Amino acid sequence: MAVNELGRVLPLPHPRINIQSWRHGRHLSPFYLLLIGSAVLVSVLILLVPAYLLLRTATGWQNAADTLLRVQTWQVLGNTLWLALTVTVATAVLAVPLAWLTTCTDLPGRRIWAILLALPLVIPSYVAAFLFVSMMTPKGLLQQLTYPLLGIERFPNIYGFPGAFYVLTIISYPFTFLTVRAALRRMDPALVEAARSLGLSPRKAFFRVTLPYLRPSILAGSLLVALYVLRDFGVVTLLQYSTFTRIIYNRYTAYKLDAAAALALVLVLVTAVILYFEYRSRGRARYERISVGAARRMRATPLGIWRIPALAFVTAVVVAALIIPTGGLVYWFWRGWNQDFGVKDLGAAQSNVAALSTLLEPAMNSFTASLAGAGLAMLLALPIAILAVRRPGRVSAFFERLTYASYALPGIVVALAFVFFGINYARPLYQTLPMLLLAYVILFLPQAVGAQRSSLLQLSAGLEEAARSLGQRPSAVFTRITLPLVKPGMMAGAALVFLTCMKELPATLILSPIGFSTLAVQVWSTISEAFFARAAAPALLLLLLSSIPLAWMTLREREL
Repeated sequence: MAVNELGRVLPLPHPRINIQSWRHGRHLSPFYLLLIGSAVLVSVLILLVPAYLLLRTATGWQNAADTLLRVQTWQVLGNTLWLALTVTVATAVLAVPLAWLTTCTDLPGRRIWAILLALPLVIPSYVAAFLFVSMMTPKGLLQQLTYPLLGIERFPNIYGFPGAFYVLTIISYPFTFLTVRAALRRMDPALVEAARSLGLSPRKAFFRVTLPYLRPSILAGSLLVALYVLRDFGVVTLLQYSTFTRIIYNRYTAYKLDAAAALALVLVLVTAVILYFEYRSRGRARYERISVGAARRMRATPLGIWRIPALAFVTAVVVAALIIPTGGLVYWFWRGWNQDFGVKDLGAAQSNVAALSTLLEPAMNSFTASLAGAGLAMLLALPIAILAVRRPGRVSAFFERLTYASYALPGIVVALAFVFFGINYARPLYQTLPMLLLAYVILFLPQAVGAQRSSLLQLSAGLEEAARSLGQRPSAVFTRITLPLVKPGMMAGAALVFLTCMKELPATLILSPIGFSTLAVQVWSTISEAFFARAAAPALLLLLLSSIPLAWMTLREREL
């Protein structure tokens, strides 16, 4: 310490770090040059899809113009935007309280509830829509079960917007739930404790401190939900609600490729507008830890008299989003085992067991391809997330925004673009597993980028700068400091990508190597041929394989 001329004690000076020069410095280390090179490579892969759409539209501009000038096209666009908006708001309203209850409160069995609440993400949209139709139609399974008890002869019509809104909400809210929950686990307990010490009640502390802190995670999850709705095909098709993806698919199946490409370009433009408003809504707030020392566990908030209503709310969501669909699958499996396969003797039973054993190879193919796709997506998303958070600017913002553009495209559009470039420019990669994995990366990269970006925002740049001031190289700082601290968010992103790859259908159908069958392909082939009971076995196996990694990841979390 030092003493000034007035006798006051002054703190010793210490080296100060120019964070602004580090973030916006002119000189880039080899580590950041490697990050930029990786981001450029990913951007080139993503731009292949709009390049294909532009080329196809230019070759048939007259057909494309006629399609875009129709009034029906813009009416369907309005339907698409309205569905995306309502589902996004509904999922956020569901996901935020569910994440808070399973992370920050003394809810009984909150870790088990967290697993159950995340599991609806493993249900493919076309399977969920089929189960919803088979159970909720005016003469469906639920009506048959309730008629002897309640005398209900007919349920309301669920086709159109109401059914599509309900199904998409219950299967897509885990996008926001997982990202918000990962952010809550990284939240500094000192923030809430300081608010409580100033006299705020738990409710006011949540709305004034916790909820604003969760803003990046809510936006990231909501963005994934909105883009997921824009690109969904199975739900809107089975529930007969006209959206852009449905029209694009119909144009492709009718070999009207020019019109389909023009509609897909409109979908890209809509995505760009959504990304712009999401970017402007982020603000300039800081979200990293501000306290020093090791991270502490957050003290669980006692629910008190609200424990029973909280349990009822969580139970209702699990029943609607998981128990009822799973029960429907079990029913169809039982029906197929006893009726469709005609089990009347031991020989028939052995025949059914042999039929089930044929699913082992598709199950292994689904698991390995999804695991490889998730790993590749996390690896390629990391440079983009680091540049977006640690080197903010126009270039890094372009890389980040570009990753989201292809997520709104239907899988069939991305697959056909890869087929075009594979046949004409990359013949050795055509119908190979690497091409399928690249398609997975392009389709689901935003899930990885969103999770990694939210985690990096909560990590103070001062920690990395302190290590740099001690002579550590950027690569060493990343592996020893950054990577361990953002690992929970990265695991959540990897789980999202893995689960989505498991149930991806159009890209898998078109780009899979010859003889490479997956569970998603098995489910779709049986449903398309109206063998609904036989589709239950691969669907249940798909749900089981998708659930195991998610449950393992959740159970390994530290108890808060």
